[in-house]
Amino acid sequence: MRNFVLALLKYKDHFILLVAVSLSLTILLKNDSPNVHIIRGKFSDTFSIISSPFAWMRSMIQLQDETQLLREKNVQLTLQMEAMLQSEAQFHDMRKLVGFKQDSSLTLIAGQVVNMGASSNLSSITIDIGSNDGVKVGQPVVVPGGVVGKTVVVGKNTTVVQIINDVNYRLSVRIIPSGSVGILQFLNNNICEVRELQKNAEISIGDKVVTSGFSQIYPKNLPVGEVIEVLDERNSFQKVARVRIKPNLGALMYVFIVMGDQDGLD
Repeated sequence: MRNFVLALLKYKDHFILLVAVSLSLTILLKNDSPNVHIIRGKFSDTFSIISSPFAWMRSMIQLQDETQLLREKNVQLTLQMEAMLQSEAQFHDMRKLVGFKQDSSLTLIAGQVVNMGASSNLSSITIDIGSNDGVKVGQPVVVPGGVVGKTVVVGKNTTVVQIINDVNYRLSVRIIPSGSVGILQFLNNNICEVRELQKNAEISIGDKVVTSGFSQIYPKNLPVGEVIEVLDERNSFQKVARVRIKPNLGALMYVFIVMGDQDGLD
């Protein structure tokens, strides 16, 4: 208390000025005379000019906050839309897979792709079924669009599949309706070449390409692709047919392993 009294005595002039200004403002604000109204108006104008930069800053900060909120909402909505589109695509893919399995005369077991490119020297995928599910090495792997590869490494719960775009992959195929037989190998993108076709073979664009049945792995008449170009090489006794395969090898999610057919294929 003593310190307060001493401070009050020391700064009494400031204290008296503060009290006087406060009383003056109070009296001024309570006075309703015309002159006081004029002073109030000028004071209000001056105060608005002084406070306008601060109001502008507050509005800009609020605008930035709202913009950031809108950006976050936009990202959330985009992600939700992408998830819905992916779910729809997966639903349609599953319907195709179920329909393919029901309509096929083959004994099929479905597997989900869990990894792509598991080996550096092999173009491959890894699926989530293995020997515990009856899978063996050297079994065909297909999707509704056609052949995609064969099993090469089988674990208890996973299997590595060599897919058709591997540089060492070869497949014996037949071109319908001519019946010409050749060896298919991957070229680029989704295009393959069929070589060792007879020179006089009548092959046209749009002809269907299926497995020949000469392989010990692949049963006959599994779909492979469609002829898009026929090359008649000079100084050669053979033709070359370029084939577009239907499966999108870069977007495989589910595949089927051919376990057998109605004729008892192993």
